[in-house]
Amino acid sequence: MCGIAGFAGAVRERDKGAMSALMEKMTVTMWLRGPDDTGVWVDAAAGIALGHRRLSILDLSPAGHQPMESGSGRYIITYNGEIYNFNDIRKELDSIEPRQWRGHSDTEVILAGIETWGIEKTLARMNGMFAFGLWDREERKLVLARDRIGKKPLYYGWSNGTFIFGSSLAPIRAHGAFEGRINRNVISLYLRRNYIPAPYAIYEGFYKLPPGCILALDEAGVAGKRSFNPFPQRGPGQIGPDRYWSVKGYFENGQSVERKQSDEEILNQLEILLTDSVAIRMISDVPLGAFLSGGIDSSLVVALMQNVGGRPVKTFTIGFNEDQYNEAQHAKLVADHLKTDHTELYVTSEEAMDVIPLLPALYDEPFSDSSQIPTYLVSRLARERVTVALSGDGGDESFGGYNRYMWAQRIWRMIGWAPLGARKATAMAIESISPGGWDSAFGAFSFLLPRSLRYSTPGDKIHKAAALLTAEHPMGIYNRLVSHLNDPASYIIGADEPPDYHFHRDNWPKTDDFAQMMMYLDTVTYLPDDILHKVDRASMGVSLEVRGPLLDYRVVELAAGLSSARKMSGGVAKGFLRKLLYKHVPKEIIERPKMGFGVPVGDWMRGPLRSWAESLLEEKRIKREGYLQWVPIQKMWSEHLGAKRNWQYQLWDILMFQSWLEHNSK
Repeated sequence: MCGIAGFAGAVRERDKGAMSALMEKMTVTMWLRGPDDTGVWVDAAAGIALGHRRLSILDLSPAGHQPMESGSGRYIITYNGEIYNFNDIRKELDSIEPRQWRGHSDTEVILAGIETWGIEKTLARMNGMFAFGLWDREERKLVLARDRIGKKPLYYGWSNGTFIFGSSLAPIRAHGAFEGRINRNVISLYLRRNYIPAPYAIYEGFYKLPPGCILALDEAGVAGKRSFNPFPQRGPGQIGPDRYWSVKGYFENGQSVERKQSDEEILNQLEILLTDSVAIRMISDVPLGAFLSGGIDSSLVVALMQNVGGRPVKTFTIGFNEDQYNEAQHAKLVADHLKTDHTELYVTSEEAMDVIPLLPALYDEPFSDSSQIPTYLVSRLARERVTVALSGDGGDESFGGYNRYMWAQRIWRMIGWAPLGARKATAMAIESISPGGWDSAFGAFSFLLPRSLRYSTPGDKIHKAAALLTAEHPMGIYNRLVSHLNDPASYIIGADEPPDYHFHRDNWPKTDDFAQMMMYLDTVTYLPDDILHKVDRASMGVSLEVRGPLLDYRVVELAAGLSSARKMSGGVAKGFLRKLLYKHVPKEIIERPKMGFGVPVGDWMRGPLRSWAESLLEEKRIKREGYLQWVPIQKMWSEHLGAKRNWQYQLWDILMFQSWLEHNSK
């Protein structure tokens, strides 16, 4: 696992020494992504420079050094990731033409594949997580590519006529041509989602390459002299990313296939795929372990690792003293049953809060999924004993694990029959009474209510429910459930919320399966831009590589082709994964309500984090910075402090933006 960077185009002085020095300055910002080695490659005449930081996982020898030239010298690559089936590709290449390999790295295999088959046919063979920049000396073309699911990040863009790219924004900011104008419109997307969705990035002129895409730029494109569109669909004459893989078709076409297979046949196929997915992700020249939460996904991964490896797996869990956030006791039950080499660490609230000052540097654009804190802590714990860890990421999105897949359908069945005008009028009537007013009304009659309906802030929940009444179609329910704010641009000075590509109807799969549609959108938005972004930055912050067997594209394709009725049969989420897991772990150890991997940031804001939060939300500061509207934020803060409404997620979004802004204004 590594960090990559590069630049091309308008170089002030096409001097090899100056370009090398600049490239070294950029790569040093990523030393945690690659503490074991560094490399720079420069073609001053072509105005191209590539840089690399290496975390050595496979082929620890100098033969794995990057940037790396292909055998013919035509291609030069800077590559971040792991290709798990590289040995199979290597054998296929040898069957075509036996060759003398310099080492046994997957980087060398990628280059040989590109020389033999070309870029797209090589990408079609690659099973892994990756992002790379490739310079083609013959065609004088720069190509960027990213893995199918979006496990590895890749930013790129233009500033002052120079094209710059990197695994993170840190090396891009280190380039002398970088201007760093914040995109106000993108802040509104961030406040809606708590992450910045691809292809957007926080800075004007810069983007994320979407998963499953390649971007090929000739000299005119590198120089920014051709019309550019960051979306995979673009107009005539424009350049931009092209898809080499999309899960959309599997959601559209798979259901005709699934009718031909029984549940037992699907389960057998899934078991074969997952066993192989785990096995190829256990190939490593350094110590390897796994995260274990005690939930279905991580427990299944660990159980299969035990079967494949034949020896106790090193497993890691973070525990909290607050019961509602603590999964450690469940993980220990699974670890004891599977007889893993288990390490757990209970951390205090103070230790968790100590991570907060690190977040702006770890997540180098605004990001506010509060589970970023325990994710960093468990990564740090694992790194004490291993360099590679397997995780259970991806099971919820592919196999129907989130509660919203069932809730949204139930809500729409309850309200969808009523005319939209009547629902909007009802919502207005509900919202005409303040949350505090509803709290008072419920308080007066709380003794008549069952305990299950005695909420601490009923008015807050009633107002949130009222917002769902205004949905014009089922997907409107989903959009509101995954939105922190329904009008985020009103919190930003001079902003208009830009289009969110995947939430446009024209880009949805052609399916009547509402839950499937939600799973698709989560797979192409929330999974890469929140979950995988979170894990990549937390783990890379401690130089730990994390691999996800459930993210294997073969598993994702299989799951996408199954209807939601099959995946959530009888209202039970992740039925196929459960059945596989119960072959290894007793049902009674696993069956319990789903827990989030979070921390009590809402309570912290009213207590130990209050002074920190108030310093970031101070009126003069916000007005001086000139990005956020102070009045609605102050109202939100006041209501949260007074326990009138629970604004913990929205306030954490704002606080993480403010903290990021402070860090990057130095």
